Amino acid sequence: MVVSGVPPAVIAAVVGEVRAFLRMESGEDTLLARVALSAVLVAEAFTGTLLIARVVEEVVASNGGWQVLEAGPVSAIDADGHAVDIDAEGRGWVRASERVTVRYTAGMAADWAGVPAPVAQGVVALAAHLFNDRGGASQPPAAVAALWRPYRRMRLMAKMRQGSGA
Repeated sequence: MVVSGVPPAVIAAVVGEVRAFLRMESGEDTLLARVALSAVLVAEAFTGTLLIARVVEEVVASNGGWQVLEAGPVSAIDADGHAVDIDAEGRGWVRASERVTVRYTAGMAADWAGVPAPVAQGVVALAAHLFNDRGGASQPPAAVAALWRPYRRMRLMAKMRQGSGA
């Protein structure tokens, strides 16, 4: 799976919020951008969702059955004429009788302002922690996981579903 990068505008917005959280006026822009990106990527890994909508390319094997796409929540799918479906939970599905590269859009929000407040607050808190704890000796605040937990998507389901149509 190939996911396009986190948009620079998102990193700039996170940096601005981290700067306000830390009560910093200026400086350390490169480091703040790095910890902001890291915090966004950790949030995405923890929640199992892309925070900001972006394009994903994924190769789907040929087996004739419905297969779930890895990233989510999915808002649009281009599977080159193959059957597609987006279920109520935002999971994208493709049914292909041949190996196909699927291009789709996935993400919680169109921009940083649309990210749910608890998720955004967790990103800011983690970025601030990473900035302050440059030696990496302490654990991130437990509140970060608590803020993200309600948004976590678990992959307890099979990769395929039964049925002949969407």
